[in-house]
Amino acid sequence: MRHQKKGRKFGREKNQRKALLKSLAVSLISKGKMKTTLARAKELRGVIERLITYVKRHSTTAKSADYHEVNKLLPRGAAKKLINEIEPKYLERPGGYTRIIKLSPRQGDAAKVAIIEFVQ
Repeated sequence: MRHQKKGRKFGREKNQRKALLKSLAVSLISKGKMKTTLARAKELRGVIERLITYVKRHSTTAKSADYHEVNKLLPRGAAKKLINEIEPKYLERPGGYTRIIKLSPRQGDAAKVAIIEFVQ
């Protein structure tokens, strides 16, 4: 039984799962919108929301400290865009920075597909 076990495994080991979510987060930050499976989109939402909330919470401190902590999680370009472009848009918003739009199933394997994007 999976009582109180959160998160999807995606048939991967911990390091592979972490790398997958990191690459999905970088793609969403750089593009602003992406198409992926519904399960991946739902897992990615939690990662992105936590990142934005972290950056917002520490925006009053020196920006170099933000870069240092976020650079541990993201590559430099993505961290820079997150801090300089994305975070200022959501200063007044208390949460819910992303939107998931369900699409029709994928042709090849009938996987549930969705678009995940930042809310304006």
